[in-house]
Amino acid sequence: MNHAKDQIVNLPNLISLIRILMAPVLFYFAFTQQPFWFIGVLLFAVFTDVLDGFLARVLNQITTMGSRLDSWGDFIIYSTMAICAWILWPDIILREKLYFIIIVLSFTLPVIVGFIKFHTIISYHTWSVKLAVALTVLSYILLFTGLLDWPFRIAALFCLYAAIEEIAITLFIQHELVDVRTVWQALAHRKKN
Repeated sequence: MNHAKDQIVNLPNLISLIRILMAPVLFYFAFTQQPFWFIGVLLFAVFTDVLDGFLARVLNQITTMGSRLDSWGDFIIYSTMAICAWILWPDIILREKLYFIIIVLSFTLPVIVGFIKFHTIISYHTWSVKLAVALTVLSYILLFTGLLDWPFRIAALFCLYAAIEEIAITLFIQHELVDVRTVWQALAHRKKN
């Protein structure tokens, strides 16, 4: 994928920054035990995750800096989601602890492996991660609003697969890349080099 010359200030990067700034707001609503406001702000943060990538493509403002900022935003918001869930709904977390642990490890281990190998946060934006995030956010809302718990368990399995794929990509490629959509793309890149 060709990246435009890195621009620090553009609309997609601003939206990613707004997502990062939502983390303290989420913590505020968790600490003050306001779950409905928390879920509302979380949905807004997830919307910005979709919006920044869409605008980057439409406005032709795809940059390496933007990919990294998006990944930082994702890691911060999804870490915040996990911590705040513990604050707001500790009984549910204890009941679903195995799946909760799988999901938390699924978004932290690929980052740790990538950081060890490349000394930076990985920014692959794989299709499997996109699907896993969509399922996790939907199942998170269903679980914590008391509607359904089984989608959370299914989402954990998708997260596990996405994590394995990201770790495999990190192990297969020789140098850090951004926007690697699948492990097959990483293998094709490795064969070229």
